[in-house]
Amino acid sequence: MKIFRIVLIVLLITLHYRLWFGDNAYSEHLEMTEKVASLTQANEALQLRNKIMMADIQDLKSGLDAIEEKARNELGLIKKDEVFYRIVPTTKKQNTNNQ
Repeated sequence: MKIFRIVLIVLLITLHYRLWFGDNAYSEHLEMTEKVASLTQANEALQLRNKIMMADIQDLKSGLDAIEEKARNELGLIKKDEVFYRIVPTTKKQNTNNQ
C-alpha cells in the first residue's frame, strides 16, 4: 500500500509538471487563446470591409447613380453646363507678438 501511494504521488507530480512546464503547457494555452481572440477581431473587421465593398460593387453594377457619385467624389468631374464652386477656407494670421 505504501508503494501504491508513492507511485500515485510521483504520477501526480509528473502530471503537474507537464501541465505547467511541459509542451503545450497552460501558459501556451493562454497565449493561443489571446491570439485567437485578436485574430477573430481582425477577421470581423475584414468581413465588415468586404461587405461594404460588395455593396459598392452591387451599386456600381445596378445603376448609373453610383457611378456618377463616385466620379464626382473621387475624380472631381462635373456635368456639362454645370457650375462648380470651390469654397476655400481663409486663415487669419493673428499677431502673437504684442509689444
